[in-house]
Amino acid sequence: MELTDPTIFTARRERLRAVMAAKNLPALLVTFAANRYYLSGFELADSQCNESVGWLIVLPSGPTGGRDLLMTDARFTEAAKRLWPQEDTLIYGAGKHAELAKILRGRGVSALGYDPRAVNVFDYDALREHFELVPVGGVVEELRRIKEPAELDLLRASCGLNHHVMRALTDVLVPGMTETEAAWQIERLFREAGAEGLSFPSIVGVNQNAALPHAIPGETKIRQESLVLVDAGCRLAAYCSDQTRTYWVGREPSERFQDTKRLVQAAQKAAMAVIRPGVAFADAYAAARRVFEDAGVARQFTHSLGHGIGLETHEGPSLSPRAQGVFAPGMVVTVEPGLYDAAWGGVRWEFMVAVTPDGCAPL
Repeated sequence: MELTDPTIFTARRERLRAVMAAKNLPALLVTFAANRYYLSGFELADSQCNESVGWLIVLPSGPTGGRDLLMTDARFTEAAKRLWPQEDTLIYGAGKHAELAKILRGRGVSALGYDPRAVNVFDYDALREHFELVPVGGVVEELRRIKEPAELDLLRASCGLNHHVMRALTDVLVPGMTETEAAWQIERLFREAGAEGLSFPSIVGVNQNAALPHAIPGETKIRQESLVLVDAGCRLAAYCSDQTRTYWVGREPSERFQDTKRLVQAAQKAAMAVIRPGVAFADAYAAARRVFEDAGVARQFTHSLGHGIGLETHEGPSLSPRAQGVFAPGMVVTVEPGLYDAAWGGVRWEFMVAVTPDGCAPL
């Protein structure tokens, strides 16, 4: 099920090369983990926030086009051999910047494009001793926004597993269970259903804790006749899911819970009705917010409408009131309006939707 065909990654680098040529960019240094994986299939995640598994250098079209260089350290020698030509692999030591410069000078490269958001100051200072550095941001991320058919299939499968877990929670969430215990049961359900892991730590909030959009599960217990907000996702074949549901545990949901849930779902429906190619991202947010404004509760809607999702749980585009850009076919975004009241709790409802040629469709 995983994307393992090397021609997929080759085709992505060729699309990137075309963008580089149009922007007159030199060779591009790729240091961000998800972008490295997207272009090469090598190691989706870095092992630590302050430790890189490796870099990819994509060369411009020309005599060396296609001879892209993969850099990593000795821990990943065998993993690199299985994936990348040995003559285009640099297993670096302590002097990786000088080693890189020696190889690239042999290929006629004296300038490197780099993303300022993904290169630390130490590496920047070391690299500029050897190269002219050209700042350029978001080039690979723009390619990643439009999902290929195979990516859509993987996202659909990941989302389907998420649906399975969310349905199961109607029987799992019971009075006396703590938020922490519920989070553990959620992870167990994902793992038993075949997920590689969670795409982010599960959010579980009972009653007033549900007013915290990113509530950290604690020792608060589910009581009879209480609401429970759950935001959870998994990673399946490298692709993420992300869904929120708000449950009522008890016999009869309170009137306020039912009214709030209806409003949230109406806002979600209004937003999805406007999502189609050519529509501004901010217009989807505005459609949801109008529903809350008409009901006099817009101040309780405290976050953006949603975000792109794929190799990362949160990736472009953002569906905020300040977002720039328009929807295009192949984008996959979350639509997750919510209402929060610190004295009572909160309700959020989230779908993952794919932008189609004439609208959008939930996954």
